[in-house]
Amino acid sequence: MALLITDRCINCDLCEPECPNEAISLGAEIYGIDPARCTECVGHFDVPQCRAVCPVDCIPFDPDHVETPDQLRAKYLRLTGQAA
Repeated sequence: MALLITDRCINCDLCEPECPNEAISLGAEIYGIDPARCTECVGHFDVPQCRAVCPVDCIPFDPDHVETPDQLRAKYLRLTGQAA
């Protein structure tokens, strides 16, 4: 499942540069995550990097974008141009 940033975000700017898929961007008030680009860092890292650096723990899993590990891996392959 993709991740999302809640309104507890303090705009610390730590998460955006950590995202290997460029899924995180600054919105009107807080950062947001594009679920079409979020792979929870599958294919890149063992844990989601945005969650690892977030000082306020405001990045939960997005219940509106549930994906299996296989789906996340397929998305990673597609985003990196490795899909068959």
